[in-house]
Amino acid sequence: MKIGKQDAPFQSICTSNPETIVVRGHDLVGELMGGVSFTDHIWLLVAGTMPTDAQRAMLDATLVAISEHGLVPSVQAARMTLAAAPEALQGAVAAGLLGCGSVILGAAEAAGLLLQAVVEENDTAEAGFEAAASSVVARYREQGRAIPGFGHPLHKGHDPRAEKLISVAGRLGFSGDYTKAAQAVERCLPGIVGKPLVMNVSGAIPCTLLDAGFPLKALKGVPLIARTASLVAHLLEEQTRSIGFILSHGAAKAISYDGPAPAGFVANEN
Repeated sequence: MKIGKQDAPFQSICTSNPETIVVRGHDLVGELMGGVSFTDHIWLLVAGTMPTDAQRAMLDATLVAISEHGLVPSVQAARMTLAAAPEALQGAVAAGLLGCGSVILGAAEAAGLLLQAVVEENDTAEAGFEAAASSVVARYREQGRAIPGFGHPLHKGHDPRAEKLISVAGRLGFSGDYTKAAQAVERCLPGIVGKPLVMNVSGAIPCTLLDAGFPLKALKGVPLIARTASLVAHLLEEQTRSIGFILSHGAAKAISYDGPAPAGFVANEN
């Protein structure tokens, strides 16, 4: 992925003068503050237009779905960072977000690209979503690539968050091509991979949001925005009920040293 050549010195998100702040063409104070929800504002900032009621509800549902899932690595990293540097709340939040990648929280964008490939192949070949999904998944497997958005270490039989998002999308009228593509991928996986891999929340987020008109290239930002709220909650609790060093000590107890050591050295018992 490359960033385009910088040859146009413009941006279209925000400007201001001493009296007025303009965000995407709207008066921040006169129109937006007290007039729209934060979810509305996210959509406006990212997509450049105010969302419909249905679009707002869909984005809202995805943000709620992905914000919190217990002591996952991003949360542990944030809490241990704050325990070690209690003055650096922003650093602790950043530590949590920096660990959001292709395995945890960053898969929504990758899954969106997968679904985009299925939709494009269906449009080009006109062979139906089943054939398009099988072709794209087979190509991913030949290239040794994981199938993003499918499978979960805990929610093996089904991911209830994914099922709920698909249900919400259907109620809001967003069961479009991307949802059809995701469902086709889920159906073809056992025959190609050799075992069922259910759609997880990182697969449901892109298919529902893309069907709602959310930009593909902004998908990665949705889990990051959502998890930021969760991290702030964990870091507030860390200041009053600290477990950061408990997590650190737990890791030291769980992991044994198997490298070289001087003659006669005896390690402490974990």
